[in-house]
Amino acid sequence: MSEQQIQTKRIKQLESEGYYVIKLVKTNKNGIPDLIALHKQKGVLFVEVKTPKGQLSKLQQYRLDELKQHGFTTEIYRG
Repeated sequence: MSEQQIQTKRIKQLESEGYYVIKLVKTNKNGIPDLIALHKQKGVLFVEVKTPKGQLSKLQQYRLDELKQHGFTTEIYRG
């Protein structure tokens, strides 16, 4: 399964749980996760999508850690 297929699967899952999902294509910060999912009760979730063998770059790991330090929930989703 490609990363795009995995991403589409995760978007559908999150939307079925009531999240409003935005695919982040270009931001002012490199390394930001692929998706931001917003939920009225559950809050904000940042999702980095990878294939099962895909590796995070150092910058991606830094951004995930930075978001956690700001109190946000993050995940690495591999399908």
